[in-house]
Amino acid sequence: MKSSGEGSGEGGGGSGGEGAGRAARPRRADARRNQQTLLDAAAKVFVASGVEAPVRDIAAQAGVGTATIYRHFPTRADLIIAVYRHQVEACAEAGPALLASSPSPHAALARWIDLFVDFLVTKHGLAAVLQSDNAGFETLHAYFLDRLVPVCTDLLAAAGASGEIHSDLSAYELMRGVGNLCVGAETDPRYDARRVVAHLVAGLRRPE
Repeated sequence: MKSSGEGSGEGGGGSGGEGAGRAARPRRADARRNQQTLLDAAAKVFVASGVEAPVRDIAAQAGVGTATIYRHFPTRADLIIAVYRHQVEACAEAGPALLASSPSPHAALARWIDLFVDFLVTKHGLAAVLQSDNAGFETLHAYFLDRLVPVCTDLLAAAGASGEIHSDLSAYELMRGVGNLCVGAETDPRYDARRVVAHLVAGLRRPE
């Protein structure tokens, strides 16, 4: 059996091209997984320490060197925007998964709102980073609404259909209210936005 090096050295370039294609796909998949690991780590650090957290903290969380972070994301704004989009997608994908795995639709809604609160910490930091690029921020905000309002709508509809909650609140209203409760939370250690938001979500329940 010929090695891949022998095959690529022969005149028949077709089989060598196929081998290159097969090798490229795993490399691209590995690169995507590596980038997802970096984004997961950055999101955790941003939620805990804010978007101005040192890059070395993100590198330590991801188990890589700082050079790896800069290779993928040359500027802090690049990293924050990537984390923003990563968290939007994570929140969007979590909605259906939580409905399928939670003991009740209201429990799924409460767990999803917890994820949304974590996202909002990063979102508020993003606004400060992009304050000189209003158009860029508006584009991301529209993307955020397009992806997450339908997910929250489905969660509210499921909880309403089950009879667990009052169903006269729109997803946009709930998300806007949660967002207002989270403003400034990342800079005030005396204020636990997650606990306050939990009271809001609990208040949606109908009396037993």
